[in-house]
Amino acid sequence: MVVSCKHESVIVVGAGCFGISTAYHLLQRGFTDVTVIDRSETLPAPDAASTDINKVVRTSYSDIFYTRLARDAIEEWKKTEEWGDTYRESGVLVSGSSDERPYASKAYINDLTLGVRTVKLDSGDAARAVFPANVKTGISFERSLGYLNLDSGWALAAQGVEKLMARVITLGGKVVSGMAVVGLMREDGRTSGVRLADGSSISARLVVIASGSWTASTFPELNLGESCLSTGQTIAHIKLTEVEAAPYRNVPVVLDFQSNFYVFPPNDDNIIKFGLHNSGVVHYTHGGTEKKIVSTPRTVSSHGDDGLRVPQSSLKRLRSSLRDVYPDLADKAFTSTRLCWYTDSPDGDWVIGYYPSDTGLFLATSGSGHAYKFLPVIGRIIADAIEGTLDPVIAQKFATDRKHLTFDQSRGLLRPLDLATEQLCLPEDLLP
Repeated sequence: MVVSCKHESVIVVGAGCFGISTAYHLLQRGFTDVTVIDRSETLPAPDAASTDINKVVRTSYSDIFYTRLARDAIEEWKKTEEWGDTYRESGVLVSGSSDERPYASKAYINDLTLGVRTVKLDSGDAARAVFPANVKTGISFERSLGYLNLDSGWALAAQGVEKLMARVITLGGKVVSGMAVVGLMREDGRTSGVRLADGSSISARLVVIASGSWTASTFPELNLGESCLSTGQTIAHIKLTEVEAAPYRNVPVVLDFQSNFYVFPPNDDNIIKFGLHNSGVVHYTHGGTEKKIVSTPRTVSSHGDDGLRVPQSSLKRLRSSLRDVYPDLADKAFTSTRLCWYTDSPDGDWVIGYYPSDTGLFLATSGSGHAYKFLPVIGRIIADAIEGTLDPVIAQKFATDRKHLTFDQSRGLLRPLDLATEQLCLPEDLLP
């Protein structure tokens, strides 16, 4: 165990999925001085990836490690005394496997191996039968078949973070908003705290960086490069009336790994969210120095309403993909859009571990677009790594200095495009 005493101070930078779960699991293990700080004045931060109306919760992974971990997470999500109605087990329709991209077929095998309830969909009629009779489905289910995972669904994203944040505070942890970190303090060759935007600083025995897509730009001196690449993914919403939403209330999440399109059932406010799970876009800035160019989120917090605009080309693709799944929705106006900023590693695995040669600095980041579903349990892995008890094979899987020998197969192999602000959507682009 690197932190030799559980009474020593721990600062967690970032109150999103990684950060708040880390704090919770450390406190559960008897750590007594855990403080979570976040740049946002409002928590959960309105522009964080973990702050959204919903997130997919699925066991369907081509890597059985994540399938097992997701099973553990879902068992926790089902504890309504702790999570209330955060988790909704709608089922997830998984499709889009091919010889070139076998992700979905590998996920099916892993789900079967672990006893997940599944229904194979080997024809268009079988796929359409998953949906209520009064929901019209498109051609997506004719050309891309798959299976229905009955033991998965979706979660109310911001609500989940709020509930775990409350439990952190109940356990004696501190959660402080409006505290923007601008750099690290070092003493005798190791990190000793953080410097804040207001000129002050906070000392700590251990600094855990869980700042998501702001990691590389906030700490350019760490040379994280593409291990923590900030990418923006396009999502949009349609607001339905109660009558319009009713037929879709009991549909599963649709997740197509061929088109990279996903769509949720309507939430309690009759909003349907849909998006693209692909390589996204990058927004390069100098990250505080003229010598280090890093991708930096461009959000509602940094650019106001302009930060909610998405590329016109992605918006067109969203509408086309929506038509292929739910044609009756495709001619409705989009009520809002957003770039959801992920922190990506090339292989899609998280970055969890001590920074090389620095026992005072720990990284817990690079969710790669699939961390939120593990909110109840991801802090367990991080706490194990902090204490030095994590299985060595898993520790190497998430090591901060590992070599990336594979690439994330869930989103294709295309590199993210540069964000061209002159090509962002205008209000009229949201109309049908």
